[in-house]
Amino acid sequence: MNGRVALVGAGPGDPELLTLKAVRCLQEADLILYDALVDPEVLNLAPNARRFYVGKRGGRPSFKQEDIQALMIKAARRGEYVVRLKCGDPFVLGRGGEEAIALSKAGIPFEVVPGVTSAISAPLLAGIPVTHRGVSPAFLMLSGHTRESWSPIIKSVSPNSVTIVVLMGIRSRMRLSDYLIQQGWRPDTPVAILLAASTPNAETWTGTLRSLRDAFDHLDYVDSPGTIVIGDVVDVAQQIRPMMTHSRAEPIAPAKRAVSTYL
Repeated sequence: MNGRVALVGAGPGDPELLTLKAVRCLQEADLILYDALVDPEVLNLAPNARRFYVGKRGGRPSFKQEDIQALMIKAARRGEYVVRLKCGDPFVLGRGGEEAIALSKAGIPFEVVPGVTSAISAPLLAGIPVTHRGVSPAFLMLSGHTRESWSPIIKSVSPNSVTIVVLMGIRSRMRLSDYLIQQGWRPDTPVAILLAASTPNAETWTGTLRSLRDAFDHLDYVDSPGTIVIGDVVDVAQQIRPMMTHSRAEPIAPAKRAVSTYL
């Protein structure tokens, strides 16, 4: 009595940045296993589903990946339609590939619904193009968790030849800044930190590689997700932002009936 699973990208936060297919999956779901940082308004698009939080945040107690996969498989084997709702895109630093492999091995049919990754959308919403003719022909996306994850990649490109976009790198920003300068990147290379992109709490800091370590003397970081953009494209935003506007629809009303938050 197998059900099915959808690995769905929730985008950077704003519910209006969901794809139409993602919305349809939420409306049809029996169970949603959702990540940290998923906007509550997104969950309101699933009026008939039970919801179960399986989010992870760095340095805090969280669900083990194996347990999340076991929950998906168990519910699907009960005949349910399970939506695994993941921030951004399921396969961009989201361990969606591991979940897809686990489902395949268990014989559970599934689909993957792409989402808008913050690696592109966070800079875009701040008026920063990750590539720009005559400024940067390419961009490099990195996980900022550990030096071991990003140092070999940085070594593979010439200094200041591409835009670097760093996800999950706020805590390692000082080491990253020092390493880039050691590798020959200009200390005055423009840098932006983009917090809570696409949400009403969005905030932008701009500076240089040299001043990156002091960024949070001027920002209220609290618990916002952050994206770091490094490269001359950051300065292009000065020409884009003056007439750039942001609109957002009225909040989505909560489901009229109560939904359980447990399995």
